[in-house]
Amino acid sequence: MKKVLVTLAAIGMLCALPGCNNRSDETLKPAQEEALQPMQQSWRGVLPCADCEGIETSLYLEKDGTWVMNERYQGVKREPSSFGSYGTWARTAEKLVLTDSNGDKSYYRAKGDKLEMLDREGNPIVSTLNYTLEPVKSSLPVTPMAMRGMYIYMADAATFTDCATGKRVAVANNAQLERDYAAARGTASKPVLLNVEGHFTLQANPDTGEQMKTLVADKSTHFDAQKTCKD
Repeated sequence: MKKVLVTLAAIGMLCALPGCNNRSDETLKPAQEEALQPMQQSWRGVLPCADCEGIETSLYLEKDGTWVMNERYQGVKREPSSFGSYGTWARTAEKLVLTDSNGDKSYYRAKGDKLEMLDREGNPIVSTLNYTLEPVKSSLPVTPMAMRGMYIYMADAATFTDCATGKRVAVANNAQLERDYAAARGTASKPVLLNVEGHFTLQANPDTGEQMKTLVADKSTHFDAQKTCKD
């Protein structure tokens, strides 16, 4: 009996060593999360509104991590009734987080093939009203938005690096914009800060024919050679 007890004690000591319980540890580890599936690119729906008939909302997610949204307030007499916004998006297993160009966040979550709006803290909204957007196939919203970024024109092409997202996009041909840039930069060939109301679209690359994100300047363009995105 004494020999049996000694043997059992020895086995117990061995099992206390690293690696003895590997098999049981593996069974306790949570299963790896499945890879996130690609997001639907665009959604549309009418969300509740406190002082109008509803907010017709169009959301467009882009593969470069940015988004564009258009909100049209239904049944209002004031103009403008449509507003555009844009920013960057990030995703977790549970939520889609939109950060706009001012740094404000909004939250959504997948609900089947739909997208459900969450409250300002990222929690579900308890309501009988509709807070979901339906998946659709649509192009980028065209409502002008206030933007701020570094513009440069060289080699017969203009680009705009947005201050809020850090993304660089092509700029649609605009002779007046090119002249204003030349006057603002003086003799130095350098980027100049541009404040503009514009929208994004997709245009064919003149060299490859590939569709590329492009800024279209609509109105209220102003160059400031004395400032940058950091100011």
